[in-house]
Amino acid sequence: MRIAEVVRNTLETQITVNLNLEGTGVSKFDTGIGFLDHMLDQIARHGMMDIAVNAKGDLHIDAHHTVEDIGITLGMAFTKALGDKKGIRRYGHAYVPLDEALSRVVLDVSGRPGLTFSCEFTRAAVGEFDVDLIHEFFQGFVNHANVTMHIDNLKGHNAHHQAETIFKAFGRALRMAVEMDARMVGIMPSTKGSL
Repeated sequence: MRIAEVVRNTLETQITVNLNLEGTGVSKFDTGIGFLDHMLDQIARHGMMDIAVNAKGDLHIDAHHTVEDIGITLGMAFTKALGDKKGIRRYGHAYVPLDEALSRVVLDVSGRPGLTFSCEFTRAAVGEFDVDLIHEFFQGFVNHANVTMHIDNLKGHNAHHQAETIFKAFGRALRMAVEMDARMVGIMPSTKGSL
């Protein structure tokens, strides 16, 4: 089983993430940020991963540190759960629509962190959630998961839909990338011999 638990404590946040890459989409979140919990649920359900996140952060300031640090801790758990990467498909991609919105996520479990994020949200917040923090979440994730990822919102005028299609597509692309390839058993999916 490709599972991991990571605890990350700073002066700003205290976060525990449990991740099972072989899961069934079960999730449990206690972050203090309702919209983020909703988005994390999309990753679990569409990525077919079991994810639990418990976070206490300095929300009296704002949600920035908590959202970014959850991305960081999830990335750390991903790296730990994935192991040596032998036999995985390595690449993943997904297009996901939701009503008028459409997003695409393409990623490479490359061992090299990199994020290209292209989304012009139609408003600055969904409820009380600052949509700028979505970029911070994914930047934290790729930096610690060592994943190269391109996120593009192709269409949309409802910011909630724009965000939700991004998180759903991310879950589906991640699921594809970490799936074991029956033709690559025990083989590192790289001509360099390492990722």
